[in-house]
Amino acid sequence: MTTEGENPRTTAPPARSAKRALAGRLSWGLADQAASSMSNFAVGIYVARSLGVTAFGVFSLAWVTYGVVLNVSRGLATDPLVVRFSGVPEASWRGAVARSTGTALGVGTAIGAACLVAGLGLGGRLGPAFAALGVMLPGLLLQDAWRFSFFAAGAGRKAFVNDVVWGVALVPALVVAARVGSVAAFVLAWGASATVAAGYGCVQSGIRPRTAQARGWLREQRDLGYRYLVENVSLSGASQLRAYGLGVIVGVGAVGAVRGAELLLGPFLAVLMGLSLVTVPEAARVLRRAPSQLGRFCLLLGGGQAAGALLWGTALLLMPGRLGELVLGDVWHSASQLIVPITLGVAGAGLGTGAAAGLRALGAARRSLRSQLFASACYVGGGLGGAAVGGTVGSAWGVAAATVSSSAVWWLQLRSARRELHQNPIPEVRTP
Repeated sequence: MTTEGENPRTTAPPARSAKRALAGRLSWGLADQAASSMSNFAVGIYVARSLGVTAFGVFSLAWVTYGVVLNVSRGLATDPLVVRFSGVPEASWRGAVARSTGTALGVGTAIGAACLVAGLGLGGRLGPAFAALGVMLPGLLLQDAWRFSFFAAGAGRKAFVNDVVWGVALVPALVVAARVGSVAAFVLAWGASATVAAGYGCVQSGIRPRTAQARGWLREQRDLGYRYLVENVSLSGASQLRAYGLGVIVGVGAVGAVRGAELLLGPFLAVLMGLSLVTVPEAARVLRRAPSQLGRFCLLLGGGQAAGALLWGTALLLMPGRLGELVLGDVWHSASQLIVPITLGVAGAGLGTGAAAGLRALGAARRSLRSQLFASACYVGGGLGGAAVGGTVGSAWGVAAATVSSSAVWWLQLRSARRELHQNPIPEVRTP
């Protein structure tokens, strides 16, 4: 993908300097995700140890709901930004970021209001947690939008600093939440500290989110945005359906057990997510500089992530049980039984993300949507079918089988998209 008037062959930097620049951007991506994951990990550990497996299950349901809303925001706001405004002139980037972050803020406000009303109506244990999430959604989504905006500009250091600010603000917030001792208090602490970082993002960038221009942004990016919306929501919606279904079939404690096992994989998932912040911009740069190298880049990316997941899972299997109990408390016993299937599922997901990055860079939204819908259907079917047959462990194995199978579909779609690339010239992207 090239910007108008740009010749990929004449603008490509020397190979050695390009590799150094790539390593620098990947390093900042990993550092940023490490900071972000530390915040999320700290909240999860606090809730797991302080409130027990059932309350942790309630928190996990609020968490996966946030994941759905986050992916709505990314699909409409930041995914088109990363695909079309990575490495463009600063003036183009600033204008796009103002509209993109305004869209993210608008999504958070609208869905947050609905979530607040729903939470107030639910009552019980779940209601206050959802009401608190509704209040915090605007700040949470805006903070995430700043991260992607900075990486689109190749300024990963700013994203890292922003997440460090979030982590620092989280410390006193968690102290207060621990004294209150409720799931809602922890959700408020997590969201309030993210809101502090979201405000700092405005200072870092010198850009004010333009919510009034959100409609214009959606109109300009509708060819990508709405497909990415469906793709992202099918991904997070599948996770939510699996979590709710698991809670109904097995019990809320099972949701907490799955989330606990995911926390054990937290350090590696931090690496995976850190790479995801830069993979699409980097794939777009590879495509612009040397289109024939895109397949190799994606294969190295996906294969490396899969291998890393397997190594981390092996380390978890060798970890002493006492250390696991120290980390997760009462959640450890049920979570430890899920290490093998969840590791295989993460390895399959890592392999698939290499192909997904290539499809995004190519702007092949139709093919990536097709792949994601297939993957989501398999995820829900495997997770709930496995739960019906084998409980929590069966659900984990069903998800692992679905994820590994789906990665093959991603790679088949990338192969087809690359064939089309050889037959047709790379379309130019106008960056007003």
